Amino acid sequence: MRKLLLRLLIALMACVLLALGFPLAMSVAAAEQQEVVVDRIDDTARFASLAQFISEGTQGAEEKRSTLEAELDRYHDVYGIRAGVFYRSDRAMAVAPRDWKVPLDGQARAAYEEAFDSRRSHNPPQVLPWHDDGRIVVASPVIRDGDVMAVVLTDSPTDLVRGRILRGWLLIGVGEMFAMLVAVGAAFRLTGWVLRPVRTLDGAAHDIATGQLNSRVAASSGPPELRRLARSFNEMADHVEDVLEQQRAFVADASHQLRNPLAALMLRIELLALELPEGNEEIASVRTEGKRLARVLDDLLDLALAEHAPADLQLTDLGELAAERVEAWLPLARDKGVDLVGECAAVTAWADPVSLSSVLDAVIDNALKFTPGGEQVTVTVAANGETSMIVVADLGPGLPEDELARIGDRFWRSTRHQNVKGSGLGLSIARALLLAGRGSLAYAPNEPHGLRVTLRLPRTAPAAPAGGPQT
Repeated sequence: MRKLLLRLLIALMACVLLALGFPLAMSVAAAEQQEVVVDRIDDTARFASLAQFISEGTQGAEEKRSTLEAELDRYHDVYGIRAGVFYRSDRAMAVAPRDWKVPLDGQARAAYEEAFDSRRSHNPPQVLPWHDDGRIVVASPVIRDGDVMAVVLTDSPTDLVRGRILRGWLLIGVGEMFAMLVAVGAAFRLTGWVLRPVRTLDGAAHDIATGQLNSRVAASSGPPELRRLARSFNEMADHVEDVLEQQRAFVADASHQLRNPLAALMLRIELLALELPEGNEEIASVRTEGKRLARVLDDLLDLALAEHAPADLQLTDLGELAAERVEAWLPLARDKGVDLVGECAAVTAWADPVSLSSVLDAVIDNALKFTPGGEQVTVTVAANGETSMIVVADLGPGLPEDELARIGDRFWRSTRHQNVKGSGLGLSIARALLLAGRGSLAYAPNEPHGLRVTLRLPRTAPAAPAGGPQT
């Protein structure tokens, strides 16, 4: 989301800077050219003042013409600008260089004819840095006794003005690049400020989704709308935690309260069995269902406690703990004819040893329960980056892909294994115990057949509890 916002903001700022930069660049070019035009107008006015006193056939006319020619020659030598005073017949009164003539068409001709009509010539077309053949032509009339007797014409090269325009544009470009860098930095800070509460909300929502119901967000930064959203999120999380706490308390209380009547019922069943013939099928069925109900109540109580009790995290040797649990389950595995193998490397992780032992018992029990005799169950301990793994892989019948996602749901059991003993709560309890210790439980098919259960535990120490809300 931040990348999308940055792209939009940067594109918008680039459009704004370009919209400001183009008019500014053209304004600089026009200002530079206008300065040259004003200088040429002053120059032509000065030459016109010298030319208006030259009248052919009068005394001193040649001397004045020589003076004007000398001025024009000096002007051309110093500035490289062609200049001349021309009569209406295009005949030159004085010109520099000597071979320059009034063009028959083009910009110079138009300015020349406008000056003879006593009209101010139009501004020359705008010269831009890539106009190598561009020229600036300015014409001023020479007026005597109210009549236009000649025209002063200047034709200036544009190398210098194009260079100044280019330097001005480079300065504008550098300024816009600097402004763009500042704008990008501001966009980064703005998007960070806007999205920081969103990231915090996302992290808190993920924590709650993974079982850390005490996670909250600080509603003290970001835009007002996001601060209100953060407060609403905290209120929702409080409500969800209260509801789940009430649900856990109800399950625990109900399980606990039902155990005493069930125990009394089982005692009466046993007393009734003494009055009936030995091997009575009905009383055996009732006794079996009673024991099953007792197991379900015990599992419900364990699940409620697992979801409620905080984890006592400590640095634990997973290899040693796994080897111990494998050793404990070996007698049952031998009785079933299953080969239980432990590959328990010395790997450490942060976990609650008691809870982790219960989780391993549930997973190994599940693997042995569904693995036929003559097959193998393997318990492997390994490290993987920032997490440590315990993998329990069996060679049982396994589960199809559509059922893998339902493993660990309360009371769920595969339709193909309904005849296997169990309450359907063992893996739910295991998952709740792992979540309390920042761990996770994942299921996948095992090759060539069977189920692979992966327990992941963090290798980094848990963060110290903060005084305020978790973010």
